[in-house]
Amino acid sequence: MRGFGRPVRGSDRGSAPRPGFNLAERAESLYPVTMDSAVQSGSADEELFASIAATPIASVITDPRRPDNPIVAVNRAFCELTGYREEEIVGRNCRFLAGPDTEPEARALLRDAVRDGRPTLARMLNYRKDGSAFRNAVMIAPVFGPAGGIAYFIGSQMETGEGEVDLEARRREAAGRVAALTPRQRQVLAHMIAGYRNKQTAGFLGIDEKTVKMHRAALLTKLGIASSAEAIRIGVEAGLEISGAG
Repeated sequence: MRGFGRPVRGSDRGSAPRPGFNLAERAESLYPVTMDSAVQSGSADEELFASIAATPIASVITDPRRPDNPIVAVNRAFCELTGYREEEIVGRNCRFLAGPDTEPEARALLRDAVRDGRPTLARMLNYRKDGSAFRNAVMIAPVFGPAGGIAYFIGSQMETGEGEVDLEARRREAAGRVAALTPRQRQVLAHMIAGYRNKQTAGFLGIDEKTVKMHRAALLTKLGIASSAEAIRIGVEAGLEISGAG
């Protein structure tokens, strides 16, 4: 099996790390992406892929521009949760975890969110490689490309109990953490959840891109987390939207 590391194109496997970019190269929990054009837009995409390496939550990135919206990156936590190896995951649609008792309404909720290009959170039954079922809260959120179309979806899964109590407790906790952010930090997080990159967020908020990056770093610190992927999940759990983020 290939070692963990930064996302790679088929054409640069085995090459030396590129100078000036360390985040993905330092990450120890991200599998390389082996599809040839998985990273198409330079450092912005590399930072996105690296963000799932920095979270302990089981996470994937999918590419809706490809047929059937396949997984193009997966972190170690996802493999540990599901029992599948990286090469058994990359290239497949996330529905491969579904089984006979997976709730149709939850699958429809996720399918509609992908179709509409919006974030959502669904609680559903999935299945590990060994056939054992586990209940989990599945979050997906879009990521827009520079041209404005949806380039990727971030997906994450957290195993939950049989009842709704723990999921509702997470929602309350997330809402409290988001409420502790400054109004500007909430605005930036809301735009992250909606899928906008730093430059796009700067345009919407009427501030410069450097200031957006400053607020992103500050909100990660305030939330006590290491990655944008985890911040997006917290924001979705809290129900944060652009209209109510001020």
